[in-house]
Formats: sequence, C-alpha cells, structure tokens
Amino acid sequence: MDGRSTGEISRTARTDFGGTALHRNHNAGVAVQHSPQASARSFRTLSPLNLAMKRSLDLLLASAIVIAISPLLLVLWALIRLGSKGPAILVQKRVGYKGRVFNFYKFRSMYVDSDDSSHREYVKQWMRDQSYEHRNDSVEGENGQECKVFKIVNDKRITPVGRFLRKYSLDELPQLFNVLKLDMSLVGPRPAMVYEVEKYEEEHMQRLYAPPGITGAWQVAGRNRLSFKQMVDLDVQYIETWSVFSDLRILALTIPAVIRGTGH
Repeated sequence: MDGRSTGEISRTARTDFGGTALHRNHNAGVAVQHSPQASARSFRTLSPLNLAMKRSLDLLLASAIVIAISPLLLVLWALIRLGSKGPAILVQKRVGYKGRVFNFYKFRSMYVDSDDSSHREYVKQWMRDQSYEHRNDSVEGENGQECKVFKIVNDKRITPVGRFLRKYSLDELPQLFNVLKLDMSLVGPRPAMVYEVEKYEEEHMQRLYAPPGITGAWQVAGRNRLSFKQMVDLDVQYIETWSVFSDLRILALTIPAVIRGTGH
C-alpha cells in the first residue's frame, strides 16, 4: 500500500495533460490545472455523451453483480480474516480519470506491513520494457512452454489465500464498489499507482483519459505477458475507438480468462 498523501504527484515536467499539468494539492489529491509551459499535444478522450453512456452501463451492471455475488464476497472476507491477521479489504491510492487520486479497494492478498520496495523496482523495470528477471519471472504458458512475464512471480509476501484470490482475480471484486462510486469503470485502463504515474512520459498520459477499469484490453490481450508499451498502446486504442459494444466484448472475453486462472 502506498502510504503517502493524495497529493504526491508533483513532477509537472512529465505530467502534462495536453495543455494542463498535474500539481500538488493536499486537499483534493492531484489537481489538473492549466500550465503555460504544458505541451500543445492534445489527447483524445471520451465525449460527454459517451462518458454518460459508459457510466450508465457501469452502474446498471455493477449493481446487479454486487447483488448476485454478495454471498461470495462475505465468504472471501471470512477466509481472508481467518487466513492471516489484518483487514480483509486493502485501501490504496490510485490515479484515476484525468489524474484524480482515489481510494482503491481490493481484497488483501499479502501479509500486513509487507515491504513494497520490490514492487517499486518491478514498476521501474516494467516501464523500461524489461522483465523482472532477477526475480525469476517465468511461468508455464498455455502451450506448456516457459514464458517470461512482466510480473513478480513467487512473491513471498502473498498469503496462501491471497495466491488463490489472485489466480482467479477474486481480489479485484471490491473494485465493484469503486465503480458504484464512479471512481472506476467495469472496463478501462489498469488503475495506476501514484509512484508509477510520477515516472510517466508525456505519451503515457493519454491512458489516464478514460476511467480506469476492473478489466480492460490489457487484461484480455495477455495481461502480465505484455510490456508496458504494449499496455499503453492498447489503452490508447481502446480510448480512441470506444463504444458500448467494445466494453461488452471485453467483459465477455474476461469471463474465460478468469475461469482459466491466468492471474498471478
């Protein structure tokens, strides 16, 4: 969990929003403010009508899913509490739509007070499109052959219950409440950590021009087997070609991906 305050993105030289920049704001998190030195490059975003359609679909589907799986949520909550000490729900700071920092919910899959230095190093290498090789990040692919992944594999910080949750992406279920709060969408770019966005170059910022999603093009196209650049390219393509059909298609593709247990 990133323990810093919500106003920690301050490197405005690298966080331009096509005429705006991220600035420190200790009251409201990361503010998107006009900057005279900001790049003239403009990024495409969802139109007000498309955003309203997307939000309506999110609220309808997320409400129905929460009602349907509420018994499962209670069972998972109990298993986590029994499996290791600490709360069942982890709250992190993530960067959302147009740079707004929000409280991000997920089921806790790690031991309490785990050191995040290895994840920070992983993020640095992933953004350079390097796999985290000294962590022995290789897994067996669907064809039975070993393949490199851009993910910390065999992480000792993960609890036994957490390993099961991650395998089937069950740790992501509390994000349905982020969708109901309009912090997130069912489908969209992967929610970014604050310290990740601090390292973004200008071309990476467009992925913040859509609400972050529980699932998305990155997850169904290869997830941890894709490089950072490939993820950004998929996110940009998703934003530029968004439609209700594309969200429904990604949601449909997510179901078999979850059943196969491709998470790590």
